[in-house]
Amino acid sequence: MSSHNMARDETIADVGTGATESTGLLRDRSESSNGERRQDEGEAWVGYADFEGLPWWKRPSVWFLLVPYALFTLAFGGTVVPKLNLILELVCKRYFADRSARDPDYTFTPVVPGGDNDQCFIPEVQRSVATFMMVLNVLTGLLSALTAPKLGSLSDRYGRKLMLTVCALGGIMNEIITILAAKFPDTIHYNWLILGALFDGLTGSFTAGSVLIHSYTSDCTPPSKRGVAIGYLHSCLFMGLAFGPLLAGYFAEWTGSLLSIFYVTLGCHIFWVFSMLFVTPESLSKKRQLLAREKYEVEKAARRPPTVATRVGESGLRAMLGQKIDGVVYLMKNQNPFAPLKILVPKGAHNARLRRNFLILAFLDMVLLGAAMSGGTVIILYTEYMFGWRNLESSRFVSLVSMVRVVVLLGIFPVINYVFRTRKAARLRRESSAPIVEKNNGADEFDIWILRSAILSDVVGVIGYAVVRDPAIFVGCAIITAFGGLGSATIQAALSKHVPAERVGQLLGGIGLLHSLARIGAPILFNGIYAATVSSYPQAFFVVLAGLFTATFIASLMLKPGVYMTEDDAEPVEVVPTTPGEQDALEDDELLPRVS
Repeated sequence: MSSHNMARDETIADVGTGATESTGLLRDRSESSNGERRQDEGEAWVGYADFEGLPWWKRPSVWFLLVPYALFTLAFGGTVVPKLNLILELVCKRYFADRSARDPDYTFTPVVPGGDNDQCFIPEVQRSVATFMMVLNVLTGLLSALTAPKLGSLSDRYGRKLMLTVCALGGIMNEIITILAAKFPDTIHYNWLILGALFDGLTGSFTAGSVLIHSYTSDCTPPSKRGVAIGYLHSCLFMGLAFGPLLAGYFAEWTGSLLSIFYVTLGCHIFWVFSMLFVTPESLSKKRQLLAREKYEVEKAARRPPTVATRVGESGLRAMLGQKIDGVVYLMKNQNPFAPLKILVPKGAHNARLRRNFLILAFLDMVLLGAAMSGGTVIILYTEYMFGWRNLESSRFVSLVSMVRVVVLLGIFPVINYVFRTRKAARLRRESSAPIVEKNNGADEFDIWILRSAILSDVVGVIGYAVVRDPAIFVGCAIITAFGGLGSATIQAALSKHVPAERVGQLLGGIGLLHSLARIGAPILFNGIYAATVSSYPQAFFVVLAGLFTATFIASLMLKPGVYMTEDDAEPVEVVPTTPGEQDALEDDELLPRVS
């Protein structure tokens, strides 16, 4: 493996077409009537061959995902604030009940479901809620770290639809338990919500669902248009986060019950399962699934190394002991959970710059994801504690920030991308006498500067969180941080440009492991800090977060453009699988690229 520098003006485009990632998908839909037309227009891609000749409703496409995914994200976004406030009510009710049981003379205002409940906004209750949320998030993150890679591997052999359905089943069980705990709070302790988190984590949670959706999109979208397709999915996600809390807040006000939101969310999960089973076509053909299974069986048979028993003899006590020792050694070798990260540290002095870029981008990705997944909960708790906000105000806040992020991603960023990248690419295509070949040549200057700008907006906004005490100015700081939403999308694109196309799945598999670790560590850090300091200095969380973002900005200054792993020099990265399922995922990276 080696790293190289590329000229700043080098453009990535389709073979023989000059199509770039900025190419729209609308043309795809209108031209999907037959595979021959694609080839006639220079849009040849091997992925089309598996479904050539099928009617449009049997050919996989990102368009089949948009409606169910939009409803899925609406449900996900709509329950962020209500579920937090529901847990706050349940914990608060138990807190005062337990205190009254210890002190019969103690009097308190009863907790009204869906009411203002000002008595709950005290440091003791806030500390208990933050700790309980930390337990739920860590449990879900830990279990999804174990199950998400397995679901990704199984989806290579048995199809994406089945695994996407499995992910939704955990959400259904989680919502049912939440509804029961909210409807019968005196009978069902709020600790039963841990069981819901258990089901959610065992089925991969929202993280595995998103990863499998990206895998589905990669199966049926050519590389030059894959970024646009995933951009449509991201827009659905942020629009769900924008409108979900707002609609949920008004719906709760209209019905007068916080519980009604969870019934709607349960219905959205059921609709997702119905869509996956009966509407959405499978993105992996039976031929590719069977080929993946056969390859897995062949490699599994040849995977086991020579045994100790073979070396010491085939009979007697020594042979039996040798077999036992070999089993233990083999198990230890194959239970390294960090083996997928090996691709991030390629060997050789000539790969020093590549290693640095990999490690920096992985660090940035972990911080940004951890802050997004776990920091939001603490921010909502903080605003309700400091400003007296309730469910509707918190929902409006989350919706506003998410809507600004949607505008940035779908409005401002495409314009900037067109001015600084697309126009230059079009000019180079006009001036070039030969087709420009699409390949991964590392992140360019534009990627790096967009990333730095996004992180800088996070730094400024979070520092504002820590120093302001006025709710209007706090909202202004949140709008500034919304521009940081460009960071995660840019990092994912930049990482994929550092490796050949056949290694993108392997690279993103390692990044997926880091995502799971971030979901475990971030709640412990953020919720733990808030729980420990809410009564003395509740802004301590923002100080720590600002320090992390500052460190990421400094690290981004060391990124170098044009550093990449070449196809000719890339050596196979020997990754020890943690399970047979992960072994299959690594074996099939070149055949069936995936993200896990």
